[in-house]
Amino acid sequence: MSTTAREKFSSQAAPEVLAALRQIAETQGRQFQSVLDEALREYIDRQQKERPRRHVMTAFASSLDEFDSLYRKLAK
Repeated sequence: MSTTAREKFSSQAAPEVLAALRQIAETQGRQFQSVLDEALREYIDRQQKERPRRHVMTAFASSLDEFDSLYRKLAK
């Protein structure tokens, strides 16, 4: 990990989530903050990659409206 500037924030989490993160950090010999940072980055990456963009979903909905009967025939 790079030594980038950090910003403090305050939040809350379920006790079992924090316990699991602490256990991972201990098992891997890492700092809790490092494990938390990695988890947050991975979550952000998944959200940005898995979620279709709004214009894609609009085009998909339009396609369904326009070609619904064709899609139903092809599905048979």
